Amino acid sequence: MWPSDSRTAPASASALTIAAYISFVPIGVANVLLGPLLPTLSARWSLNYAQAGALFTAQYIASTIAVALSGVVVSWRGYRFAMKSGILLMSAGLAVLLLGSKWLGVLSIAVYGGGLGIAVPAANLTVAELNPARRAATLNWLNFYWSAGAVSCPFLVAAATRIHRMPLFLTVVSGFALLVAAGIHSMPANLAEPRSPDKGTTRLVPVIQSQLRVFLILAVLFFLYVGTENGFGGWVASFAKSLGSVSPAMALITPSFFYASLMLGRWLATLLLRFHTEIRLVRMGLLLACAGTAGLLWSHGWIGVVGSACAAGLGLSSVYPITISLLAKEFGSAAARIGSIMFVLSNIGGGLLPWFVGLVSNRSGTLKTGLLIPLWGCALMLGLYLRLHDWKQTQVRPGALLDA
Repeated sequence: MWPSDSRTAPASASALTIAAYISFVPIGVANVLLGPLLPTLSARWSLNYAQAGALFTAQYIASTIAVALSGVVVSWRGYRFAMKSGILLMSAGLAVLLLGSKWLGVLSIAVYGGGLGIAVPAANLTVAELNPARRAATLNWLNFYWSAGAVSCPFLVAAATRIHRMPLFLTVVSGFALLVAAGIHSMPANLAEPRSPDKGTTRLVPVIQSQLRVFLILAVLFFLYVGTENGFGGWVASFAKSLGSVSPAMALITPSFFYASLMLGRWLATLLLRFHTEIRLVRMGLLLACAGTAGLLWSHGWIGVVGSACAAGLGLSSVYPITISLLAKEFGSAAARIGSIMFVLSNIGGGLLPWFVGLVSNRSGTLKTGLLIPLWGCALMLGLYLRLHDWKQTQVRPGALLDA
């Protein structure tokens, strides 16, 4: 059964919204694939740690470039074309990842990273524009499906590795993505979709200058959120392992609790938005995320780590969808082009802050010190959202986001 907020939308908008939901399952798998797949790739291509780390760099650089171009693609051919093109690139990269040499594999990682960079911003902004009265709710549903893919990925990779069917697994994910792209392509030509932004006729500088405070706050939020999420999710397993009281096998699955909590929180947000405004929900969430991240630093066993990961995931769950909702609400038709800037910043934050965690940990000699960075990220985001008390445009009536 599809979420009720989709069924109440006009049929054409509902169809494209549902297509975006479905696309985010394989997108979620691809987004986190490299982590659980890294041992297989390292053994297959005889990689040392530095060479293995460069695979993340290939995905990150390609994705950042693609995000920077996504606004141009949307302006040129529209949202649906951008979604379809990004999903096709992702499908192609996944399909050939294990079919050739190391260099073909690196190219494949860059290709599917580029596909993610085009598809993710386009899908987010498509859903936001198609559902103006329910932006936060529908964006939480969209990112719920991303979380479903992200949570399932480590388990699916482990199962495929155990039965020696990794190429088959990648082919299945690639084929699923291809079917989604074909479905989007086959939709009627007159299907209602968001109006593409003007092809450069609207100058961005005056738009940004007219809402400079909003632009700067959103820019910092986009940078901090993805970096904070990656900093916590990327290092929680290493932290659990470093405690010495947690077995290596149990330590490796701790990120799944974090991503599962993100998924659960995004589902709960669609219900909580009936009773709370967007900003109030984010404030409460960030308080919980601060508590969860601080709790991790005081944890001494697996239960403490898992509890902290769940609290942090629940707390962070609604921050990104609601921030995207505010971007679409405040900048309207210019959101796609301004969104390109924001999504580039989120990619940069997603690459830099986890690296800073490692750098600080290496210099201090303890991972606990490095994990202060995601804690500071949560605290800074909370401070920014507390500053939005006078942002009247976002203080909508409780329940309006889910009204029919």
